[in-house]
Amino acid sequence: MSEIKVAGDKLKSTLKNLLREGNVRRVIIRNASGRTLLDMPLTAGVAGAVLMPFWIAVAGIVALAKEFTVVIERDPETAVTRTE
Repeated sequence: MSEIKVAGDKLKSTLKNLLREGNVRRVIIRNASGRTLLDMPLTAGVAGAVLMPFWIAVAGIVALAKEFTVVIERDPETAVTRTE
C-alpha cells in the first residue's frame, strides 16, 4: 500500500489519475487526523455509471477538509509502467 497527501482541491483529479492506471484495487481516503472517510474497493475495468456513487462520495468529502491522505492498494500482477 502507498499513501499520498493531497490538498482538497486536487483530490478528484488525483483519484482520476490513479483510476486510469488500471491497477488500483482499493482506495481509502482519510482526513488530516487519520479518520477514514471513504474505503472503496475497485474492480479492474470499472467505468462510467458504476463509479457514479464513488464520485458523489468524493464530492461530499471534499467539503469536509482541506487536506487528505489517499491510501492506494495496487494489484501487483497488473503493474503499469509509464513511459515518458
